[in-house]
Amino acid sequence: QVQLVETGGGSVQVGGSLRLSCAASGYTGVSRCMGWFRQAPGKERQGVATISTGSGRTNYADSVKGRFTISHDNTKNALYLQMDSLTADDTGLYYCAAKIGVELYCTTREGYYVDWGQGTQVTVSS
Repeated sequence: QVQLVETGGGSVQVGGSLRLSCAASGYTGVSRCMGWFRQAPGKERQGVATISTGSGRTNYADSVKGRFTISHDNTKNALYLQMDSLTADDTGLYYCAAKIGVELYCTTREGYYVDWGQGTQVTVSS
């Protein structure tokens, strides 16, 4: 059974950093797209960063390029999001998502992903 569990959210001041983790189970040995999405209060959920576990290629939303880094550890079956230089606009509920498939490049389009975690809250304040 596929399961995604996010951890690492919290409250941080503007300019600070956080590292999110997503523990994935049920995907052993299977290539897939994985990504981080976020939903700010009153807004739709949007893609933040994605990675192909097969090719290692990453894809970022323009708003986080140069500040966020997505990575995946195949040995631990874990997904990470290092977030630096955080701003108030980064506040939201962050979700881990995945879809099995061999893709060289993974979209940030939400509708592509099938499996979702429950989310972890990130709050950035001044």
